[in-house]
Amino acid sequence: MATEQELLGQLQERLDALEMRTAFQDDVIEQLNNEISIHQEYIRDLKEKLNLIGEKVKDLNSQPNDEPVDERPPHY
Repeated sequence: MATEQELLGQLQERLDALEMRTAFQDDVIEQLNNEISIHQEYIRDLKEKLNLIGEKVKDLNSQPNDEPVDERPPHY
């Protein structure tokens, strides 16, 4: 049968292991939060660029078809 001192030692080891796991998980969560923030900013920028492209396409489609958009050939 384990003595009281051995039981306390085992409990302390388990508590230390749990504290280490919690600290590691906190670090991982912080890293993930930072990564999500970066991705959200990137997505926001992409949405803005996509909106600008959409507006340019609308502008091009609203121009009369008989007028060329660019009169010079692409090799000039």
